[in-house]
Amino acid sequence: MSTNLEEQAADMMMMCCASCGTAQVDDIKLKTCTACKSVRYCGIKCQKEHRPQHKRACKKRAAELHDEILFKQPESSSLGDCPICCLPMSLDEKKSTMMTCCSKSICDGCVHSYKVRIYKEKLERICPFCRHPAPKPKSKEEVDRNIMKRVNASDPAAMAQMSFRRHKEGGYDDAVRYAKKAAKLGDAGAHFNLSVFIYEGNGVEKDGKKRVYHLEQAAIGGHATARYNLGCAEDENGRMDRAVKHWIIAAKLGHDDSLDNLSVCFRRGLVSKEDFAATLRAHQAAVEATKSPQREAAEEARKE
Repeated sequence: MSTNLEEQAADMMMMCCASCGTAQVDDIKLKTCTACKSVRYCGIKCQKEHRPQHKRACKKRAAELHDEILFKQPESSSLGDCPICCLPMSLDEKKSTMMTCCSKSICDGCVHSYKVRIYKEKLERICPFCRHPAPKPKSKEEVDRNIMKRVNASDPAAMAQMSFRRHKEGGYDDAVRYAKKAAKLGDAGAHFNLSVFIYEGNGVEKDGKKRVYHLEQAAIGGHATARYNLGCAEDENGRMDRAVKHWIIAAKLGHDDSLDNLSVCFRRGLVSKEDFAATLRAHQAAVEATKSPQREAAEEARKE
């Protein structure tokens, strides 16, 4: 009964200005509080007047809404599926190749299979996805030109790749600039790279809050390592319950280090048997989903 009354009261609050009580009619449009989404106002004046009463409840509800988004299990990792075989990409980015002509990341299984076919049939070297002629071996200038074409086309993957290349070369200012552009377009990898740049202080000032912000945006986008790092940060801050939540989400994406940390937490009694067992099953399923005969052949070829 009390729950129904609370819901009715909440509905009434959304129909009237929380400060003066003015109801929404055709000529009066109420605007929702952008932080908590739970009250509405007829104007900025009423919002400012009501702020002292609303501030505490607003912050609490905004934090709840933020956590609902932050701790939602992503359907897949930020790497997605290989565009050729349509299998989930391995979290080990060394097991995939980014094509500079189209900014598509191809799994090693598909790349290896295509190289074998080219060798056997003596075909021209082209991109296995878009069929663009492959750049000449060791032609850095051509590779850079290809990436810049994609950057100029507002491709966030190309921007993130260019950011990584510039950072590797020591061009930290350019690295940050490209990463920020890609992050604005929603690239989870770019958000993660920015968190690393901020942590290192390369091209940008060290700022703990900004680092956590970019880690959270990357984690929401399915970046498993960013999620793992958030868990470590929560662990350092003594908020073990939140750390465990982050590691469970990352482990279910197939992240090994997160599973290792959860094993320690389980032995210390910080994770229930049921949660740990469910996470183990999900982790195994995520890892198995990335396997294929072609990828195993590529792994064997790499060892030779």
